[in-house]
Amino acid sequence: MNIIEFESKEQLGKEAAAIIAHAIAAKPDAVLGLATGGTPIDTYKELIQLHQAHQLSFKQTKTINLDEYAGLDPEHENSYMTYMKRHLFDHIDLPQGQYFLPNGNAAHLEKECLRYDQLIEDVGGIDLQLLGIGQNGHIGFNEPGTPFNSKTHVVQLDENTRQANARYFSSIDEVPTHAITMGIASILSSKKILLLASGKSKAKVIQYLEQAEIHPDFPASALKLHEDVTVLIDREAGSLR
Repeated sequence: MNIIEFESKEQLGKEAAAIIAHAIAAKPDAVLGLATGGTPIDTYKELIQLHQAHQLSFKQTKTINLDEYAGLDPEHENSYMTYMKRHLFDHIDLPQGQYFLPNGNAAHLEKECLRYDQLIEDVGGIDLQLLGIGQNGHIGFNEPGTPFNSKTHVVQLDENTRQANARYFSSIDEVPTHAITMGIASILSSKKILLLASGKSKAKVIQYLEQAEIHPDFPASALKLHEDVTVLIDREAGSLR
């Protein structure tokens, strides 16, 4: 696990975008695993700028998102589909049939999980997986205690996770209680993993990520089992190292 610290989250975002752009340049039909939340927004802004400057095309690329809320229509203003369109998809040349998220509004969520695992296999696996990290160490929506051999599954969201996401909703009561998420085994099957963390609120979890033993109680510790993980942090997230 290679940890690189930057002075600001903007510099972090530029470096993350450069790594993603390099992966696409090396393999134009690369499969990218994408994440949502506050941290990747600077990365997506930079990718859009690279595209608009005619330095980056997504025409052959496919994207597979980590997760989606259960019970939200894809067109809901707080769905992760809407997030991805707002922050990336609507601003680049990625064809509509080449980006994928779990359908959190599916009639049979367990069948949707199986379909999503098959989709990942059908596209040839993920070349580069972008991740954030929760304050309790979750990656995707894999909360503490998630088995490391888990594939895509339905998860009940930890109350801390719901509180952290409540800022995107009118109230905590509107935050969904469940989500569909790629499992830890799904994440670890990616060829390369890029984890981003910024801000003082992530300082303790980054400190623990470096020090923790590998254990399901701290899901992100599973990343130590992968041979190609790069962690990009800003100065605030690295303040307790």
